[in-house]
Amino acid sequence: MNNQKPLSSKKPPVPNEDHQLIEDWIANAKPALNPVVSELDKLIVQELKNPRYAIKWGKAYYGSTQSGWCIELVAYDVSVNVVFLNGDQLDDPPELGNETRYVKIRNPEEAKSAQIAEWIKQSCQLSGWAW
Repeated sequence: MNNQKPLSSKKPPVPNEDHQLIEDWIANAKPALNPVVSELDKLIVQELKNPRYAIKWGKAYYGSTQSGWCIELVAYDVSVNVVFLNGDQLDDPPELGNETRYVKIRNPEEAKSAQIAEWIKQSCQLSGWAW
């Protein structure tokens, strides 16, 4: 596992095998965003091998024992940011961001798009942030 260092000097999230952390975080998201976050969670979990989860700084982190942290979800008032922590390594990466890349998802239909699924798949296969 050749992981990148996080962009912050703060201590990275501690990985946990219990998906209940994420389920609780989803339950506390804005009601209008709950279906969006649930759809994204489903897509991410399908792609991860040996998944690990964390909640830190009010954000959900997804990773695996092989790749480290690869995706961060941030639920705001009207959208969910899907942050690809290894986004600069993606084929045809999202335009927003520098080393990390992100997209804003506003509804479940956007979350189900083929492009989002492809970015999630790629991100889960690449080296992410070390933990």
